[in-house]
Amino acid sequence: MNTEKRRAIFTLLKENTPNATTELVYHSPFELLISVILSAQTTDIAVNKVTKKLFCIANTPLSLSNLKVTKIEKLINSIGLYKNKAKNIQATSLKLLKEFNSKVPTNRKDLESLPGVGRKTANVILNTLFNEPVIAVDTHLFRLANRINIAPAKTPLAVEKRLTKLIPNEFLSDAHHLLILHGRYVCKSIAPQCGGCVIKTLCEYKKKVL
Repeated sequence: MNTEKRRAIFTLLKENTPNATTELVYHSPFELLISVILSAQTTDIAVNKVTKKLFCIANTPLSLSNLKVTKIEKLINSIGLYKNKAKNIQATSLKLLKEFNSKVPTNRKDLESLPGVGRKTANVILNTLFNEPVIAVDTHLFRLANRINIAPAKTPLAVEKRLTKLIPNEFLSDAHHLLILHGRYVCKSIAPQCGGCVIKTLCEYKKKVL
């Protein structure tokens, strides 16, 4: 796939979803950080249900670090990996309180030093909060990169690097959310909605039926 086709694809995706952003519900940088940690292997819908309860009780590093892990577990036990996530968000809250003046770090190194925060989570925060032109590769992005042939690669990190290199600069800040939303609602894992896809004439998914 050449640069002009990629530019045409992102132009259409941007026109179709001009204000693409996260579907996680948050009201502060800290709330977004906790939501993204909780979202690993879990849908945004499920995360929003538990954070609605959690943030009513604790939505700052101080208040969340003061909650017992067992209490956090009870509040988030409807999502996957809730025991580990409860430990991580309490530990992250405590570290933010002690080492970062309760502020969400603005750089990758500090973000990845937080419990439960890996490269993908750090990229989401850097992109969503600070508008950095980075791409967090989740299952949707990995699938799209290979399926539509926009940046095929064998690992999430390789896909991230290829997307960052190949996507036209003017779309880098929006690419993460544009691709996630397209993968979530149109280019689904099972039964992709090719007939109503805005990029169907540009897509290189060989098995689709238009």
